Amino acid sequence: MRDMTDEPKRPAHHREPRQARSAATLARILQAAEEIASSSGLDEMTVSGVAEHAGVAVGSIYRRFEGKEQLVTALTERMLERREEYVAERLRAAEPSLPGVVDAYADALLQSFAESGNLFPELMRARGSSALDRGARTITEIHRLLLEAAAPHAHQIRRSDPEAALDTVARALLGACFHNSVRPDPATGEAARRRYADELGDMAIAYLLTPDRRRTTRT
Repeated sequence: MRDMTDEPKRPAHHREPRQARSAATLARILQAAEEIASSSGLDEMTVSGVAEHAGVAVGSIYRRFEGKEQLVTALTERMLERREEYVAERLRAAEPSLPGVVDAYADALLQSFAESGNLFPELMRARGSSALDRGARTITEIHRLLLEAAAPHAHQIRRSDPEAALDTVARALLGACFHNSVRPDPATGEAARRRYADELGDMAIAYLLTPDRRRTTRT
């Protein structure tokens, strides 16, 4: 009879670390919340609905969030972080030239707003001043990313203050992209978005490569 002690031991079934499982569950919850809010609006988003959509127990959400308000806060944070990461990624991959950097910045902003649709403005309104404060930090970060990416090409800028000119470009492009996301007839679809991004990039480059106008002092 075969000695069973000679049987090689089977490895124990691998269990995903608890922390990783928890992170994956949180990601599913936030993704479900975003999908519901995007399709039906924040008013229609409920904790029970998010749980069902994510395939988790309602208790899993309440172990992480006190209620819907905290869930909305986390969703806002997730979207803003994703926007920062996406702009950074696009700028790292940009063509190494001033037009390349500006075009990548404009296209990245348009794309990130297009992905969130009307949800991003709705989140900003729903969370009030706290969302505006967090949004301001994201604006500061993406401005910094543009300045950093454009720094090697700043000698091409013909404005008297290149850094201030880049800041103006960052603000103008951000405003244009935000406006496009909330206007009744936004540039939608890949072709329309790229065309609008090209127009914004051309406008910004024309400004950066144009010397300051001479202003006469009125007496």
